[in-house]
Amino acid sequence: MSAYAGTGHLIRLAVRRDRVQLPIWIIGSAAVLAAGAAAVADEFPAEADRVTALRGAGGSPAVLLMRGAPVGTDIGALVNFRNFAFMMVLAGLMSTFAVVRHTRQNEETGRAEMVGAGAVGRHAGLTAALAVTLGANLLLGAALTGTLLGAKLPADGALAFGAACAAIGMAFAGLAAVAAQLFQSSRAANACAATAVGVAYLVRGIGDALGERAPDGIQVTSNWLSWLSPIGWGMQVRPYGGERWWVLALPVVLLAVCVLGAFALVDRRDLGAGLIPDRPGPATGSRALLSPLGLAWRLHRGSALGWVIGSAAFGVGIGSLGDAVNDAMSGNAGATQLIGQLAGTAAPGLVDVYFAAMMNVFGALAAGFAVQTLLRLRSEEAGGRAEAVLATAVGRVRWVVSHLACAAGGAAAMLVFAGAGAGIADAAVGGDEGVMTLIGAGLAQLPAALTVAGFVLLVFGGLPRLLVTLAWAGLVVSIAFGLLGDVLGLPRQVRDLSPFSHVPSIPAVDATAGPIVALVAVAAVLAAAGMALFRRRDLAP
Repeated sequence: MSAYAGTGHLIRLAVRRDRVQLPIWIIGSAAVLAAGAAAVADEFPAEADRVTALRGAGGSPAVLLMRGAPVGTDIGALVNFRNFAFMMVLAGLMSTFAVVRHTRQNEETGRAEMVGAGAVGRHAGLTAALAVTLGANLLLGAALTGTLLGAKLPADGALAFGAACAAIGMAFAGLAAVAAQLFQSSRAANACAATAVGVAYLVRGIGDALGERAPDGIQVTSNWLSWLSPIGWGMQVRPYGGERWWVLALPVVLLAVCVLGAFALVDRRDLGAGLIPDRPGPATGSRALLSPLGLAWRLHRGSALGWVIGSAAFGVGIGSLGDAVNDAMSGNAGATQLIGQLAGTAAPGLVDVYFAAMMNVFGALAAGFAVQTLLRLRSEEAGGRAEAVLATAVGRVRWVVSHLACAAGGAAAMLVFAGAGAGIADAAVGGDEGVMTLIGAGLAQLPAALTVAGFVLLVFGGLPRLLVTLAWAGLVVSIAFGLLGDVLGLPRQVRDLSPFSHVPSIPAVDATAGPIVALVAVAAVLAAAGMALFRRRDLAP
């Protein structure tokens, strides 16, 4: 029997399973891009306005870190600057989740073993997952291209934009295929692949922030670090800025190498096993493991410490730029407007607005940690381990609350250390924001992160089999509508759907208790509803 026998049937099965998830990713991404393109046309109809905005962006390392390097001054180039990096992140996340869902998750839940009992080859599952994911990326690229053409932007740039997003999504699909062979759980494989997307975005950002500014004060030549990132490769295609079609070969080569490596790894492991085995625990457990909270902390402590240390380091880097931001952007209306849009306020005080914008980013990271932590509930349930715990005197609500406590505590620690790192670094370079002020600004983001956590628990209680997709999609929507809603020109009613839109922009504005209390109440209601639904349903494999 061929190693690829049954691939066609598995492709049809995967398409049926993803008939809701993948269209949501594709249509949602196109809708966000359409809103962003319309916002650029409305806000910057004259070239002088675009020049002012882009000149300010080119002189701000913080904006370059977040958005990428400007490539020109026409409307298409500004659409590229404001949306391109985010679209590639969406393509990468869509691809990684899809590949892991149809490979490692199938093995973890036993579906692969059941399917493999028939006339199915050893490589059929991975081939089907990659085929569906690559097809989804082609549809995503076509949708983004059509969106830009519908906005009456030049065809060459629209095609380059869509092709780059599709190619980068395919490259991350290959990385996810390798991760699915290395790790024994879908949670670990998803975390590894999603981390690769985040690291690629960060490396690209550092490369752009360190780039060389052109004499016109607008265009920026990225540092060589940007070429180490797949997302950096996509930026180097330069839609609407003198397209470099040859750069598309780089993600295609990475895809080919990863696919060949993934197939080679499939032949070197047993079904259900990972090449990186789970470490055995000690022969005797500590007394803390007798409680559900102690067990939850034991499961989450490694990732929590990594997130906290990373947030502290990121905070130090952000804080060290405060004085430079003031020097580089003071008096530049375009730069001030961009930072204000990220912060969600037009308050005076450029440095305060800058730190408010960065605290929004830390809030999004804290929400990402909460999502990753609460997804462990589903992997414990699907793996049968939750059933063993719940067979004891531990109730369902107590079990869920133990994981929620780890998510909330870890998110709070991230925000405290991020604020402290930013404050200490700011003081070291002569700033006067104050450590406690920035710690408070960070903690103000916690209710928004908890609201996202409450949504995850609601989905876990009602739609457990869709948890991974809906949880990450909820986070992406919250970031797009909240942190980027003003930048994308979304209506106020749409932006208000994100909890991040309601967080006070501290330290640019004074703290107000009303929005924070309201967010805590919403988070509590969502979490309670999720636990109530979980109590009333059967455990789902």
